Amino acid sequence: MKTLLILGALNSALAVMLGAFGAHGLKARVDESLLATWATASEYHFFHALALLLVGLLAKTFGASSMITAGWVLFAGMLVFSGSLYVLVLSGQKWLGAITPLGGTALIIGWMMLAWSLFKHV
Repeated sequence: MKTLLILGALNSALAVMLGAFGAHGLKARVDESLLATWATASEYHFFHALALLLVGLLAKTFGASSMITAGWVLFAGMLVFSGSLYVLVLSGQKWLGAITPLGGTALIIGWMMLAWSLFKHV
């Protein structure tokens, strides 16, 4: 629980920093489509960082290990989804776009796991 809360807080800060970097530092360096890709990465990063905080609080409140597992799956999905998009924009390696859906799938699975855990424990 504590680890998810810390990861949520740190990733929230990181998402804001990376969002600002994309809006200001990349503006003159990459084209509009890559800026949009960066914006998508930072939005999903931020939303799921907040989700880690939520899951950490839910797990603390209800004491369900399945909620912690859902949080770790969300964290992995966030890393793969947003991370692959960040690296794609910075490196120009378009093949990284093939990895992004794996992160998206992990995010969906994490949310479904959380829903199931809430159904069972709340």
